[in-house]
Amino acid sequence: MVRVLHIVGKMDRAGAETMLMNLYRNIDRTQVQFDFITFTTQKGDYDEEILALGGKIIPIIANNSIRRMLKLTKFLTQHSEYHIVHAHMLLNNAFHLLAAKKAGVPHRISHSHNTSNGKSGIIAKLYEKFAIYLNKILSTKKIACGKEAAEYLFNTSENVWLLNNAIDLQLYNDISLSKKNYWKTIKSDLEGLKIIQVGRLNEVKNHDFSLEIAKRLQEHGINFTFFIVGQGPLEDSIRKNIQDYGLEVNVFLLGVRSDVPHLMAGSDVMLMPSLHEGFPVVLVESQAVGLLSLISDRIAPEVDLDLGLVNFLSLDNVDTWVKALMNQKDKSVSQSEIYTCLQASGFDVKKNATDLLNFYKDLKKSNIGN
Repeated sequence: MVRVLHIVGKMDRAGAETMLMNLYRNIDRTQVQFDFITFTTQKGDYDEEILALGGKIIPIIANNSIRRMLKLTKFLTQHSEYHIVHAHMLLNNAFHLLAAKKAGVPHRISHSHNTSNGKSGIIAKLYEKFAIYLNKILSTKKIACGKEAAEYLFNTSENVWLLNNAIDLQLYNDISLSKKNYWKTIKSDLEGLKIIQVGRLNEVKNHDFSLEIAKRLQEHGINFTFFIVGQGPLEDSIRKNIQDYGLEVNVFLLGVRSDVPHLMAGSDVMLMPSLHEGFPVVLVESQAVGLLSLISDRIAPEVDLDLGLVNFLSLDNVDTWVKALMNQKDKSVSQSEIYTCLQASGFDVKKNATDLLNFYKDLKKSNIGN
């Protein structure tokens, strides 16, 4: 059996982590097993499932990146059974790849899940250049969720495996076809336009912009309910803004949910006014259930799978988003068309899990490595 060590911050219900769990659930675990390095003692959303699937969670606790790297080097030196390290922390992959290199790990995978680190300033830009350089020279294999994510972390998409953020297409197909008004189980008196936003409650997801949209809808007298799904450091700030805007009747924070596909299937439109993204799993999920999405034009165009379900809008004008919501119409694309399109485009997690399995097995057989 091949044991692969994945480097993550914490296994919560976030984009890269959800993608990783989708693959983990569907890969042949009699041949490949996943273990996870985390950098926290706090329990992650997926921790119990990981343990149930036979994986290990190994916390490394240190108060800065250098000490983390040194501890990771020591761990890998003491655990020579790990021939493959797969890092998922964007620029910080550089430290983890260096640790793996120093420990003699032959196969070091850098996986890009984003198109920006969201930071500015001279020091941040210098670190970005240095980290990108280290990622390029220390990784023996490169993977990205899309072309723009590859070009960000590796300065090229050549010799980079573009592994789509795939999902269980049959599951999402069945959820969409069930036609159940799932929202009624959340709010029995739900009426009007049903809006949803899914993502971590942090700056890059731009929830303040979404609340400004909600405020304008209220001013126009639109009957709507807006559900925000996720958790994060800005939860208190978002809750305060909801109160300050007088939106308590319209906007609800649902926290982390395990039923997001059902919630999306029962919604009318999804908002994603992000400042930047790679190829968010949630946009694959939304299109898989036939949900219309209004998203920032700062998100990579490749997220649009040509189903007529994604509209790109500028963050320069809130009213453009408000008008799009007020005038949104149902799309005529059928569920069979959606399923066929996503399958042909490489978003079937069962196939991708098989491809990843073969990728890892080929690495184990190979003696190539630095």
